[in-house]
Amino acid sequence: MVLSISGLGSQLALNLIDSTKDRQIENMRNEAVHKRAEADFRERIGSISSPEEFVKDYEVYSFVMRAFDLEDQIFGRGMMRKILESDPSDETSLVNRLTDSRFGEIHGALGFTTASGPQTPNFDSAFWVQGIVDRYYETVFVAENDAQNETVGTVLHFREKVGEVDSWYDVLKDRDLTQFFQVALGLPSEMSGLEVDMQKGILEGKFDLAKLADPAELERLESRYVAISDALNAQTTVSSAALSILQNSSISGQFVPITIDFSAINYAPSTLYR
Repeated sequence: MVLSISGLGSQLALNLIDSTKDRQIENMRNEAVHKRAEADFRERIGSISSPEEFVKDYEVYSFVMRAFDLEDQIFGRGMMRKILESDPSDETSLVNRLTDSRFGEIHGALGFTTASGPQTPNFDSAFWVQGIVDRYYETVFVAENDAQNETVGTVLHFREKVGEVDSWYDVLKDRDLTQFFQVALGLPSEMSGLEVDMQKGILEGKFDLAKLADPAELERLESRYVAISDALNAQTTVSSAALSILQNSSISGQFVPITIDFSAINYAPSTLYR
């Protein structure tokens, strides 16, 4: 169980996470539910030799799926088997037709099928096993914080994945990275409905990915994202509250006077760059 960040501003929550993350993850490792899941994975992963065996062992399968942030896809065991059996060298294979990068990552990590055909991976490697375990705790940590504050969760995901970004295609195949850059660069979410190459062109015109090598630029992007995202969320919250009050007053037949100060939130994202 991670620390509660409910009620905190996103930047304050991130500061708290930065100062306590190692301790929080260590506490997670000692929780009974995670210790049991890790023990089952370590005990049985070495005996699995095929995608069929993998999806049949629910505990091992679920642990690995959570490690790759695919908890929402755990129910689709039949589809996951087909993905893991896909030929990565065939552009028409299922794994290559899916735009979600998570499926390609788990396919590559498990290695049941390569360009040379079906394989029997060696899951006895202590280094490989530890890598999956560490990834599990990192992913669960991000997911639990995201459940409390989506802005914080997106920033944590950005930090985790930004080192793997070599092109805008790497961004556009990842939904959270796409959302991060759209908000941080002041672009509308509706642009996701455009063709990929058109989106890439728009993003290239707004930001040079070479700047991601500069830690100061990463910090500036984070700050912009947090400021704009919190402002947009505050506007949504106030609008929902006002609508709820008006609806309730119309039902009761009474007028309820309210005063809302919009001065702190009523600005366009573009003003952040002036």
